[in-house]
Amino acid sequence: MREAFLHAAADLVHADDRVALVLADISAGADPVPALAARHPDRVVNVGIREQLMVGVAGGLALAGVRPIVHSYAPFAVERPYEQLKVDLGHQGSGAVLVSIGASYDVGSGGRTHEAPEDVALIDTLPGWTVHVPGHPDEADRLVRDAVAADGLVYLRLSDATNAAPHHGAGLVTVRRGTEGVVVAVGPVLDTVLAAVARAGRDLTVLYTTTPRPFDAAGLRAAVDALAPKHAAAPTVTVVEPYLAGTSARVVAEALADRPHRQVMLGTRREELRLYGTRAEHDAAHGLDVRQVADAL
Repeated sequence: MREAFLHAAADLVHADDRVALVLADISAGADPVPALAARHPDRVVNVGIREQLMVGVAGGLALAGVRPIVHSYAPFAVERPYEQLKVDLGHQGSGAVLVSIGASYDVGSGGRTHEAPEDVALIDTLPGWTVHVPGHPDEADRLVRDAVAADGLVYLRLSDATNAAPHHGAGLVTVRRGTEGVVVAVGPVLDTVLAAVARAGRDLTVLYTTTPRPFDAAGLRAAVDALAPKHAAAPTVTVVEPYLAGTSARVVAEALADRPHRQVMLGTRREELRLYGTRAEHDAAHGLDVRQVADAL
């Protein structure tokens, strides 16, 4: 996904003098950024390891009519410059595309400084943001191009984890139809969810989204309405997200505010695990491997 994003960003900077790439050292030496910076030194800006400044510069560029792409690891793109996201972008009414890598624990050997399972929940406290969580490099390429072509504030969360195939479509895309309940899979957890549904032996509808914000409330309601009558009366909606468990509880509750329902929220745990390890080990520790998701279903 990172490679797909950087090449898409390079295409966009080449093609449109309204687009700029703002970095804080991360990816500054990755192909094709050095050549891009040499060709467009006025629109490829590396501020060094100063993430608050990175967002502030992007805010200034946006106020001057530029469409900035801001990029770093998730904890450095969201958590460290949170105040600048709130004030220099949101409060000023300026638009930008914020692109992170690292996700919740892609750099498992790097420890807590490089982990950001709270990033989407933090962005969700700020008004007006669109959040994209692609599950495949092809989706990442499309989403960054669409985000730059649009206006407003967009957060694009990239990960090393990917699904086997892309699934394109707006809102909630139906990947599997069932009668007993609904599962919403966000981004790169889709393949795990499908394997878990098969392991659990449940007849469940599986919905997939790369855009958890704004949430497709109408799509969820339609999927619930299509369940067998005995299940649709008080449906169980399970959301599996590759970040903090319960991040989407609010939007599911709002979508189904007028009907009884049960929520099961799966994602990274709230307590700090203080563990190093591989992605598979972190998935298991957070209950996000196939066996544990199947048990939850």
